[in-house]
Order: sequence, then structure tokens, then C-alpha cells
Amino acid sequence: MAKIIASPSRYIQGKGELKNIRTHVEKLGTKWFILTSPSGKKRVEPAIGQSLSDSECTAVYEDFNGECCDSEIGRITEVYQRSGCDVVIGIGGGKIHDTAKAVAYGVGAPLVIVPTIASTDAPCSALSVIYTDDGVFDRYLFLPASPNIVLVDTDIVAAAPARLLISGMGDALATYFEARACRDSDAGNCVGGKTTLAAMQLARLCYDTLLADGFQAALAVENHVCTKAVEKVIEANTYLSGIGFESGGLAGAHAIHNGLTAIEQTHKLYHGEKVAFGTLVQLVLEDAAIEELEEVLDFCMSVGLPTTLADLGIEQVDPEKIMEVARLACADTDTLHNMPFEVNADMVYAAIMGADALGKAYKDE
Repeated sequence: MAKIIASPSRYIQGKGELKNIRTHVEKLGTKWFILTSPSGKKRVEPAIGQSLSDSECTAVYEDFNGECCDSEIGRITEVYQRSGCDVVIGIGGGKIHDTAKAVAYGVGAPLVIVPTIASTDAPCSALSVIYTDDGVFDRYLFLPASPNIVLVDTDIVAAAPARLLISGMGDALATYFEARACRDSDAGNCVGGKTTLAAMQLARLCYDTLLADGFQAALAVENHVCTKAVEKVIEANTYLSGIGFESGGLAGAHAIHNGLTAIEQTHKLYHGEKVAFGTLVQLVLEDAAIEELEEVLDFCMSVGLPTTLADLGIEQVDPEKIMEVARLACADTDTLHNMPFEVNADMVYAAIMGADALGKAYKDE
């Protein structure tokens, strides 16, 4: 199997860059179908309107109903086909991005992704995570290409609630460890190949950037400012993690996340918050060195990411429910089998409980 790395055709990041969106997108099409939330529309419509003034480009907005599921993808596809548009633009967070990707693929349209938050590494990937209508993980939809353009206005991203940027750090935290596991097991990545040297270096740079700048970035966005540390972390959450996870591969952390979606108490948490705990579980499963575990625990606690089941909203631990999480994480179609050793549900259950115990002990120190 060949080594393959994938990325968007163009990644653009800068303060106030949304005002320049026409310059970047008009080469793809002039009739824009913009999928976003009502609140997202309020945030971006003035800048987009300014960019479209005195041009041939027009925009049609469609409200996202909140879940990246088959029914929503089907609904939006029908709306797009009636709209007469020629470009799909997804503006918002990860589920909007993933829905826009699936719709654009289905109708054969160019795709532009505009994150208004940096809470996941979804923007750059050729992948949609599909859930049921009730928000339980269903499957990965692997797509043949990454978005044509990813445009990040860091003023908009930095103005979002701090918890969203921190959640993105949790998603990005897993990138290096999952890519390392895939490399060690010689597993395939998410684009049908093996891990490249470039993907591993991007994944490692992502982790190093979080350690160096994550705490400062969290403090900055909590105070509603966009510093150089915030700029670096936005790039780490969005581009470095996006290329690193897709071209490096997924393993334990995201499989644990997927299992955790079966527990209702975790639904109020963001994707990256659950992935951060999944990273700790993967490291326990690997019997990682205590120095590495402490480094990850230190980072999570410094920025406010979950390190225990209680942090995930699971105050009363039901062993049978945790075993259900373990079984789901071990599903034949999930990525836990990319670990460099055979894994079963009993091992995963033990790793979840072990990670929880470590998190509790570390908090008590």
C-alpha cells in the first residue's frame, strides 16, 4: 500500500479574512449555497455581504438543523438541488462542516469550509462523521477529496466561547498519539494509504504547539483577545490536526469517543472534550510511560479538559454501561483495531477505569 497524504487545495487563515471571501471563492462558482446556523448567519452575513457587494456573486442561506445525520443530509441535498447554486459553503462547527461535505460530494459541487470555531479538526478532512438522529455515532463517510478551500477568520474564531477552542485542543491532542499508533501497527490512514513522514511531523508539531501555546491561548480567548498564541493554536486545531489525523490515521482515542456517545450524560460535552479523555484511555491501554501520561494530564488540567469520568458527566459509574462503551469502541468498523496490538472489550474497560483512577489521583495531589 502506498503512502498518501491529503489536504485542502487552499488553506487561508488571518484576521478579518472573511471580508475577502469573494476573492477566494468566485473562481469556484458565483451562486453560493451557505449552510450555517441562525446564530452563525448573524455573525458572518455582514462580512460576506460586504465581500459580495458590486459583484456577480450571490448567496442563498440555509439553516442547519443540528445533527449530521442521513435525514439532514438528504433534506439539505434536496434544498440545494432546487436552489440553482453551484458552490456549497459550510460555515460553523464540525457537524455543519461534515454535513456540507456530504452534500457537496453527493451533488458533485465544489466545497468551501469556513470555521467560526476551532473546536474540531473537521474543516480540512475528506471525512464526515455520521450520527443517528439522536446523536449516537453511526459511521464514518470517507470522501474522495478534501475541501477545495478552508478559510479561517481568526477574529471570528477567537470571539467564540473559550470552551470551544479548548475542545479543539482536546481533539488535536489525540492526533500525534493516534498517528503514532497507526505508524507502529502499519495501519492504513483515512485516505487509503499509509502514514507519510510529513503527516507524522505535522502531528508531532500539533502536539508540541498545544504544549507550548495552549495554556496562553486559553487565557487569551477567555479574555476575548486574539494573541499570537491563539493564532498558533487555531492553526494547530484546524490544519495541523486535520492533516495529521487524516493522513496519520485514527486509533484508540476516537474509538473511545465513539463508544462514549452511547452514554446520554456525555451528549452535553463537545467532541474534543470526549476525545481528550479518550487519549488518556489510549495511553493507559498502551501502558505509556508515566512521564508521558503526566505531561498529558498536566496539559488537560491546565486548560480545563476532562481527565475523569465525572468530568464527562458520569457521576455514578455503572460498570455495565462502561462495558457497553468498551464494546462499541471495539466494533469491527471502528479504529481501535489500528492499535499495534490486539484489543478486546475487557482491555478497553480496564483502560477506561484506569484512566479515570489516574485522573482522580492526579487531581488529589
